[in-house]
Amino acid sequence: MNRMRTSAAVLATAGAITAAQLGLAGSASASSDAPSASTASKVAPRSAGCPIDIVYTSRFYIGSGGWVTGNGLYFGLKNKSNKSFKNVKFTVTNVKNVRFGTAKAKGGGKITHKTSKTVTVYKKTLKAKAGLGIQVRSKLLNKRSYKVKFSVRGSGWNCAVNQGTWGA
Repeated sequence: MNRMRTSAAVLATAGAITAAQLGLAGSASASSDAPSASTASKVAPRSAGCPIDIVYTSRFYIGSGGWVTGNGLYFGLKNKSNKSFKNVKFTVTNVKNVRFGTAKAKGGGKITHKTSKTVTVYKKTLKAKAGLGIQVRSKLLNKRSYKVKFSVRGSGWNCAVNQGTWGA
């Protein structure tokens, strides 16, 4: 009898990426009873004045049918400055082998766009030291090869729209 292990998703507090850590990207891993797969995160270069960090699930388990167990995957922004920003929009888009199910906004935001391949969360004002994120049920079509990309929009900061990718 081959039973899949189940576990709640463990969120990575150490998964935040800063401009100084671009060469030392964090990692995530998918696991089932079969051999686990590791993945390295890639982050696009950002300007030195970008006051946000991208935070994501670092370890998760895959259940039957390829669905991530627990509440799915978490992707979010963390404002590391003492300044508030307006009209913040954070989008997670499938690049390879990921399908999204139901999504919940975290940090007081609102889901403004959701398909099986794209999820966007919006917040009118992202306060100082606050976070904004998406908890999304996710299905991996291939647990050894998957990828999503991040993009952010907002006013009052100096950040590139493209914030890199996550996956294996």
